[in-house]
Amino acid sequence: MATAPPRTTAPPPATVEPPAPAAARSPTFLMRLYRGEAGLDIVGRRRILFAVVAAALLAGAVSFGVRGFTLGIDFRGGNEFQIPVSVGTLADTRSAVGEAVAAADPGATVVSAQRLGATAYLIRTSSLSPAGTATVKSALADRFGVATEQISDNRVSAAWGAQVTRQALIGLAIFLILVIGYLIVRFEWRMAVAAVCSLAFDLVLTAAVYSVVGFEITPSTIIGFLTILGFALYDVVVVFDRIQDNTRGITTRSTQTYAEAANLAVNQTLMRSINTGLVALLPVGGLLFIGAGLLGAGTLKDLGLVLFVGMATAVYSSIFFATPVLVTLKERQPALRTQARRVNARRAQGRVVETPSAAPPVRSVAKGRSDRPRAAGGTSRGRRR
Repeated sequence: MATAPPRTTAPPPATVEPPAPAAARSPTFLMRLYRGEAGLDIVGRRRILFAVVAAALLAGAVSFGVRGFTLGIDFRGGNEFQIPVSVGTLADTRSAVGEAVAAADPGATVVSAQRLGATAYLIRTSSLSPAGTATVKSALADRFGVATEQISDNRVSAAWGAQVTRQALIGLAIFLILVIGYLIVRFEWRMAVAAVCSLAFDLVLTAAVYSVVGFEITPSTIIGFLTILGFALYDVVVVFDRIQDNTRGITTRSTQTYAEAANLAVNQTLMRSINTGLVALLPVGGLLFIGAGLLGAGTLKDLGLVLFVGMATAVYSSIFFATPVLVTLKERQPALRTQARRVNARRAQGRVVETPSAAPPVRSVAKGRSDRPRAAGGTSRGRRR
């Protein structure tokens, strides 16, 4: 009788041990910056920031007195000549116009020259008499071999630029009155003062850049000055709104000073301010560098330039200037000074140590108290906050 073959059992499947968990990586600076946990001590270094602002304003004041501003013909009067691009390059055209203007009026000069799209050059000169204008046109037509009708001229009066400036100043005054009223109602007068100081810094520093570099000031520049005020105010209000949330009831707490709470608000909104600035500067930079630089749209240069400089300045002031000014004003309040002394006294006793970053407070062991775990069922005294 045949015997059945012995039954074989399959070997148990090999167990695969799960890989050891990778060591937790500490978040990078960019990650902490994105989450508002960078812990940058901006308010604590406000003296350095104030010194930077003072140095920039001093340099601007010196430039205002020494160099002044390069005013366009809309503010000082002058003549414009539009010449077809077929006559040659912009440099050659400007040189030819300069020679013709000097021959017609030895005291006249070429103020600026730029390309208007792909059809014409715009050459601006100082003021010429009607006879001098006709002489310049005739000389240019003979030199370039074109008809006199192909060269157009326009006389600009300084009165129009003065009128634009006067209306802009009236609009600026109305804007500041409305802004101060809104900030006082929405926040408080100290925040209104800090916001207005930030706006004034934006305007003065932008004007200083124009004076130092020698950019020409046109009516489009004046319009751009008023435009950047809205952007600058928006960013400051966002930061102040977070400060108000972080400091609500601050005088009843003993774990954080007003300066630390305000610094935390700046860190929490820092990435938002940077993103807002980049989103605003990218299209303006395209308008300036591509539209005016590469495509030769000279009419976009004046507006794009003031917007680019002003918005970049507004991003800086909203982060590094407005909040330090606010903290300086708030720390003059007796209640906040008393609260700050109470916080420092508690920290000196080793009870609570809180950093101005977004991390949770670190509790330290009081002097003479054991840090061993208490037995189950033990009682512990509740710490007062």
